[in-house]
Amino acid sequence: MPNITSMRMFIVVCFISTCLLSACTTTLQERSNLKRLYDKSAQYHQPDRNPVIVIPGILGSRLVDDETGMTVWGAFRRDFADPGSDEGAQLIALPLSSDLAHDNNHHIKTSVRSDGVLESLEVDLAGIPISIQAYAGILNTLGAGGYRDEALGLNSIDYGTDHFTCFQFDYDWRQDIPSNAARLKAFIDEKREDVKRKYKEDYGIESAEVKFDIVAHSMGAILSRYFARYGATDLDAIPKGAVPWTGANDVERLILVAPPNAGSLEAVDQLLNGFNTGRPVLPYYHQALIGSFPSVYQLLPRARHKPVVWDGDTGNPLENLLDPKLWQKMKWGLSSEDEETNIVLQRLMPDVTSVTERRKIAREYQKAALKRASLFHTAMDAPAQTPAGFEMFLVAGDNRKTPAVASIDKSSGKFSILTYDLGDKTVTRASALLDERVGQDWEPRLVSPLNWSSTMFIPGKHRTITSGPIFEDNVLFWLLEDPRE
Repeated sequence: MPNITSMRMFIVVCFISTCLLSACTTTLQERSNLKRLYDKSAQYHQPDRNPVIVIPGILGSRLVDDETGMTVWGAFRRDFADPGSDEGAQLIALPLSSDLAHDNNHHIKTSVRSDGVLESLEVDLAGIPISIQAYAGILNTLGAGGYRDEALGLNSIDYGTDHFTCFQFDYDWRQDIPSNAARLKAFIDEKREDVKRKYKEDYGIESAEVKFDIVAHSMGAILSRYFARYGATDLDAIPKGAVPWTGANDVERLILVAPPNAGSLEAVDQLLNGFNTGRPVLPYYHQALIGSFPSVYQLLPRARHKPVVWDGDTGNPLENLLDPKLWQKMKWGLSSEDEETNIVLQRLMPDVTSVTERRKIAREYQKAALKRASLFHTAMDAPAQTPAGFEMFLVAGDNRKTPAVASIDKSSGKFSILTYDLGDKTVTRASALLDERVGQDWEPRLVSPLNWSSTMFIPGKHRTITSGPIFEDNVLFWLLEDPRE
């Protein structure tokens, strides 16, 4: 029988092998073709080539606490924010308060901020540090096309001397999506000035007109699409009856990778049951912590597509998944009254001594988050023809078994997956397309409020769809060689 040490090392080796196989699917030979295809384009940095902004999805930006320097998300070693501790829970959750303090764009005030795109996730297993790739694939792909800043990874391609053509937009993915769109606007304005200064130095151009291309994954794609439609405008100030396409003044091409345009059942599951990475070395995040993230409510699926039904009966769908009264009646998420939720709420609100008052604050917070999500869905799903000079491209998975319809037990409130469709294991193909035929009468042609300039379907998982040669080659073609309007 093997001893404990050898068994531990066996587990470590298996874990590392699994990570490498899932994150590094492209061979050196496949990557070497990019040099032959795009070497010349990689060295072309004239002003008629747009700089690119990379925007990761949920969990894709590192979070740190300014006051303590502690890593809240992005590293799981001795000094990480443990969700099972009082301090860790308070750092991970956004503050729950009946008089919630936020700025004009509903960005909740907290000492935690984003600190860079998460190119890899650092964990400790049995005392051995391990790095799991996160967004290195997409960054390396852009690097192969000459889109490179000082943070981008290594390739064999000759980039020339310019390193101002790619920028990484990190953000606090717990926060309200429109509030992060306002921060994206400030980021774009800042980087535009940087690029204009470079154009003046290199080409003598005094006032260059600078537009950006964006490559965004998952929640980052939803954030980018909101920005393209409404810019920095908050939900409360959106004009009725029209999509102004404010952000399209700053963006020419928007490449959306695995976007949950019609939401994802994973958001329902996490708000009801918490977040478990599925990896034994990473901690569990209770649903009361996840329930403090306004962004997750905004990723809920659309009720009109009938994604959740009662008691396994597809003829009896939930009429309004965003109804706060339903969540309170079923005691879901922050409205739960079980002992474990009480413990978490006490950690999050140590100054509130009354259990009744803590529950009241949690329910009011949940109600506000669901109301914002309803406004968000309305704004995002409004049909609108894209303006001239702006194009949207879609990359989506379509060959993995993906949750499509869930069932709720009326008596127990238990959530379970009822049926599956094809997608990337997290987002269905139909959700990425925002296919309005789902839950309705079938039609032979796609019905969607979104206008796609081009679509590409890849046989891959949600978090690794960017790591293969099909993605690399086609995205670089769209950015570098595909004729523009």
